[in-house]
Amino acid sequence: MDAFEEAANLRGSARDSTLTAKKLVWHVVRYLPVIVAFLWLLGCASPQPEATESTPPERSESGQEAAPIPPPPAVEGPVIVAFGDSLTAGYGAPEGESYPDFLQKDLLERGLQYRVINEGVSGDTTAMALERVDLAIADKPAVVVLALGGNDGLRGLPVDAMEANLRTMVERFQKAGAEVVLAGMTLPPNFGPDYIRQFEAVFPRVADETGAELLPFLLADVAANRELNQEDGIHPTAEGNKIVARTVADFLTPLLEAKPKK
Repeated sequence: MDAFEEAANLRGSARDSTLTAKKLVWHVVRYLPVIVAFLWLLGCASPQPEATESTPPERSESGQEAAPIPPPPAVEGPVIVAFGDSLTAGYGAPEGESYPDFLQKDLLERGLQYRVINEGVSGDTTAMALERVDLAIADKPAVVVLALGGNDGLRGLPVDAMEANLRTMVERFQKAGAEVVLAGMTLPPNFGPDYIRQFEAVFPRVADETGAELLPFLLADVAANRELNQEDGIHPTAEGNKIVARTVADFLTPLLEAKPKK
């Protein structure tokens, strides 16, 4: 009987162990959401890695902290707004190499303390640009270099509408107190001699009627020069923009020098 009793005891122990295991599994499943939530909160409360220390400031030979290099000073002085389309915006040229960028440097080298603001928007026709004249006037320009009309011509838009838009822009800038330089434009030969003749005649006529200064051709010495233009044959390269800036600066210099110093 001892052997039977021992076997019975073993079966009882095994049965108890099985029940205990089943209870344990049941409790784990029951409280699993609570356990997961606790672990999640524990993870959120764990300390974050410390930020890496910044590089200590450089010190001079005397042991004192070296002063940081200041940014280049902003140009002070009356404002020149370069108001135009992609030729002004510097389409396709590296950043900082539009003609207004080079114009700024050129004027400063000539001792003319003016601040040039680039208000060129690629793709603008005269009608589109007319809608943003007030934004340019908000810059309180002393001078505006108005170089628009190319996109009107390339799209074959009516010349009389372009002329009306240019005249309105010139007059609005003048009314705001700015001296306006109107830049002349031309078109590729494939637009036909009649349309090109009508197109080119707009600029001197508007200048004459409004009293604006006429810069005969913005792209003088650059247009049709493959080395100075991008692959599209229309937009200057950075080197081309330097020449455009010099053309504008040469035209502006006597006008700016004649202005009374404030």
